[in-house]
Amino acid sequence: MKKFTKIALALALVLGFSACGANKEAKPADSKEEVKTEDTSKKEDGTIKIGVVGEYNDVLNEVIKRYEEGTGKKAELVIFSDYSQPNEALLAGDIDLNAYQHYKFLNEFNESKGSDLVSIGDTMLAPMALYSNKLKSIDELEDGAKIAIPNDPTNGARALFLLQEAGLIKVEGEAGDLIGLDKVTDNPKNLELIEMDASQTTRSLDDCDLAAVNDTFALDAGLDKETAIFKEDPKTESVKQYINLIAVRKEDENNEEYKEFVKYYQTEETKKDMEEITKGAWIPAW
Repeated sequence: MKKFTKIALALALVLGFSACGANKEAKPADSKEEVKTEDTSKKEDGTIKIGVVGEYNDVLNEVIKRYEEGTGKKAELVIFSDYSQPNEALLAGDIDLNAYQHYKFLNEFNESKGSDLVSIGDTMLAPMALYSNKLKSIDELEDGAKIAIPNDPTNGARALFLLQEAGLIKVEGEAGDLIGLDKVTDNPKNLELIEMDASQTTRSLDDCDLAAVNDTFALDAGLDKETAIFKEDPKTESVKQYINLIAVRKEDENNEEYKEFVKYYQTEETKKDMEEITKGAWIPAW
């Protein structure tokens, strides 16, 4: 990265992830570490536990309601604050499914952990966007402006490509590559790129000029997608890796109870819920 690029590293404040790889198969690494699991076919109370990130779960709550009414079975959400936690909990057997991440994130998690979590169904696409409390358009961004981006490898790279798409920087690599700040090759406005936990990007809006925000946290913070000053184009091929999914442990890939829950998710009713609840911010992906 050219020497005039200023890098500010912000400490992640608290345990904090829309939430897909270029193909739709989460590929595990060759070497696998031993993980603790439970026999999910013998859950004591028969309740399916679903891991999510953040408090904005209105769509999923509607799915759970229909699932319970239609099957007589129970399902409940287990809410986490940090993107890595639901996958760790799934590996440990503390939850049965999770519904919070995209293929790119899942693939990178599996590779880093030597695990083999898999998808059993697509849910939605939530484009990342640039928000500001100070600017109305990209053209108003001044030299030396501060921009907050997520500090995890997957979403940090996604944010850098988004900034390139907006014409603010140039980076080395292809969309989907796990690039970092060292891959910024051109920064004509000497922008200060500040890395922080993805959950903190919305809180940075009063201090920073611009923030690249994942849709999960934008909705949690009550941000209106229509106020974003730049968004990912969901029609581009490179964005498909960011389709969100429902993940399970490999041994539960053919669990009929879990597959039944996916069927209740992938309905016309859920599409209507997404449109009404998120005001079009979420795009059905099945």
